[in-house]
Amino acid sequence: MKKEAMNPQSRPFNILFTSAGRRVALLRSFRCAYEQLGLAGKILAIDIDPLASALQVADAFYIVPRIECPEYIPTLHDICVREDIRLIFPLIDLDIPVLARHRRVIEQTGARLAVIPSESVDIVGDKWMTFHFFQRLGLPTPATWLAADPAVLQQSFPLFIKPRRGSASQHVYKVRNRKELDFFSEYVPDAVIQEFLPGPEITSDVVCDLDGKVLTVVSRQRIEVRSGEVAKGVTLHDAFIEAACRKIAQALPAVGPITVQCILKDKRPYLSEINARMGGGFPLGIKAGVDSPKLLLARIAGLPVDMTYTGDYVSGLHFTRYDDAFFLSQAEHEQIARRHL
Repeated sequence: MKKEAMNPQSRPFNILFTSAGRRVALLRSFRCAYEQLGLAGKILAIDIDPLASALQVADAFYIVPRIECPEYIPTLHDICVREDIRLIFPLIDLDIPVLARHRRVIEQTGARLAVIPSESVDIVGDKWMTFHFFQRLGLPTPATWLAADPAVLQQSFPLFIKPRRGSASQHVYKVRNRKELDFFSEYVPDAVIQEFLPGPEITSDVVCDLDGKVLTVVSRQRIEVRSGEVAKGVTLHDAFIEAACRKIAQALPAVGPITVQCILKDKRPYLSEINARMGGGFPLGIKAGVDSPKLLLARIAGLPVDMTYTGDYVSGLHFTRYDDAFFLSQAEHEQIARRHL
């Protein structure tokens, strides 16, 4: 049963980002959407690190326990009540299974979670299950084996090895020969091995509402990646990739924004990963003409705004990220560090 649209006049539309980290441009894009919609409300951020830069652009923030701590969910619950939170977005992969598992407790506060159902968490978090999910959907995907599978020894090099459960491109390596295969199979925890595809890699930002309806799909080629996040990219259109993303989102089902990754081989896309959150290149789609924050806020807040998405956005728009800085005195740092509930 679908929940009724929220009445934007009943109370402020406050949203919260978990593990806000360095996502300054993302929070600023949501602030612009508030202003354009004339929507009353605050943008809140939480993080474990007082020096998380996105805290500096939020209207309010809290320093919270680590996601694995027993105190995390009670703390988040109390923040939602105190700040009258309406909507929560996770910004790192580690948050998703915990939030999904505690959906009932969190949503009892009146907040809604832009998080996939708990039964879909393993599909996006376990590369072996992702591989079989793509196969069930009839989508091309890189051939994948568990590290202990003898069939791996029959494959041609190079190969690709990564953890079954991992994020931010940690412990991901190109394997060029049997010696490297033996070493990395021991070194990489609970590994899967995939055929090596030459690329390039395409990431698609897929934005769904809280009922799973796909609102937008914007694709971009990753030109340069640092620590698992895109540093340089360029928008592109591909009808096959868009159709595959819509099929994936419907099958999960997706709730809120997700990203879908694929790698090209002989110009053919092979679906490789799903991240059930907004990707680092999300602001590129906004600049290309798809104002996803505005569309999301209008849709979820129930605002009568004509935001019909036609699928058009600027192709060939390049994107390059750089580091900026906020400067805090010792007193300011200590004050932020004490910003617990």
